[in-house]
Amino acid sequence: MTDRWAQAEERFRQREAERRYRRNDQAWEEYEDDTTVIPRYTDEDYDEPVDAGRSRRAAPQRAERGEPRRGRPQRAEDAQRRGSRDDGLDDGRSDAAAARSGRGRSERGESRTEERAESRSERQRSAPGRGRRSRAASRKAAERKKRRRNLWLMGALFVALFAGAAVFAGLKVVKMFGAPEDFAGPVGPLVVVQVHPGDTSNQIAEEMQKKGVVASSQAFFQAAVRNSNMSSVQPGYYAIPSHSPSTQAVTALLGKSSRVGNLVVSEGRQLHDQHDVNTGSRKDGIYRKIADASCVGTGTNQKCITYDQLDAAGAGADLAALGVPSWAEQRVRDVPDRNRQLEGLIAAGTWDFDPSGTPEQILKQLVSASAQGYESTGLLQSGAETKLNPYQTLIAASLVEREALPQDMGKVARVIVNRLADSLPLQFDSTVNYALDRTEVATTDTDRTKRTPWNTYAMPGLPATPISAPSLNALRAMENPEPGTWLYFVTIDKQGTTLFTESYNEHLRNIEKARQSGILDSGR
Repeated sequence: MTDRWAQAEERFRQREAERRYRRNDQAWEEYEDDTTVIPRYTDEDYDEPVDAGRSRRAAPQRAERGEPRRGRPQRAEDAQRRGSRDDGLDDGRSDAAAARSGRGRSERGESRTEERAESRSERQRSAPGRGRRSRAASRKAAERKKRRRNLWLMGALFVALFAGAAVFAGLKVVKMFGAPEDFAGPVGPLVVVQVHPGDTSNQIAEEMQKKGVVASSQAFFQAAVRNSNMSSVQPGYYAIPSHSPSTQAVTALLGKSSRVGNLVVSEGRQLHDQHDVNTGSRKDGIYRKIADASCVGTGTNQKCITYDQLDAAGAGADLAALGVPSWAEQRVRDVPDRNRQLEGLIAAGTWDFDPSGTPEQILKQLVSASAQGYESTGLLQSGAETKLNPYQTLIAASLVEREALPQDMGKVARVIVNRLADSLPLQFDSTVNYALDRTEVATTDTDRTKRTPWNTYAMPGLPATPISAPSLNALRAMENPEPGTWLYFVTIDKQGTTLFTESYNEHLRNIEKARQSGILDSGR
């Protein structure tokens, strides 16, 4: 009897514990889950079997301690089966036990009501905190998602760059080991190509490709290194047929006829043509020399800048477009004859110009290069002793060039400085001949008395412009004249022997020696 009562009491306690700690599904359903990281569990998730005996033995102890029941939650049908089974076993219990059970159920009902109220109030108090935690968790989840997306994008970009680099490297390798692109012909019209001082074969090849002469610089370079004469190529301009096979382009570059725009200006040469009084032969001026050097092509396809085009361009009013240096600009503007304003500004020497340019561009290229050459001698710093400005020094140097041989240039420069200092007219025959179309060494009395902006017999001081293209040696001589007191000089023979003196009477005797040699005989 005692065992039955003990078993009934044990079962009662189990049912009460299960009812007391049963999960409140309604409360869970009221909970708003706004996160993606907190899982939501349902009763169906507990599918693992639980040791029923161990659970029944541990349930009363956990109930007394106020702990929730562990293991799989009991379903409603399990509770009903247990309740009906327990009722059948305990039909004969006493009234006292029934009364005691009724009081217990009343007390437990009140207790459960109070617990539900407390649970709701606790959820209300903790709701703001849960909301904040949920929003923070959402932000973190979004950040993690964004980081993952950025990592994917960076990875895709890296893969694309790597693939592009691999393709580029592959193409370079193919070009390196494959045959370079080359023209097969026929060739096109001539193209002017410049070879700069110090250019290598590779740099020349790049210029050839840039101008459309060859299909690729690699093809020209390979053809150039196989030709031992490439080392003889000089700086300058060359006319090469466009669309040429690389070997033909190299051959054309090395040919003598391909060189264009190469100009040689001799010392003392003037801009315009002159004719000899005795022979009538023409002495080509600098403009004529430029016109001849500007020709590109042969036969009917030849193109040249003409003498008249250069003469007209040289008389232009835009001095900057002609390359006139600043130290000469004002005196050039004051020149009485515009056709002679560039006289002396194209120096003696060997020059290269681009023949494909306009007449103004060609003159500017030559005048600018000549000015740099003049300035390299110290022209802008000279004049402390001679009392001459740079343009006046250039004028005097042109007189030295026309009057003296190289060994006498320093003495002639001193005669100029001494006579200007004493306000004596220079009386140079070269200044008389400058304005004449037909010239000779000797001059007539009529020519010497004719007043022109250049005749130093008819006026004191220097001519209006240089009278020729001076060499750098003549310019240096004028910048640093040889020390001396000479005031006169005369060339006494056709070999160029020149005598200097400070005495006028001795000078007259020297002139007589010149007459006896026949150098002063006139053909007029």
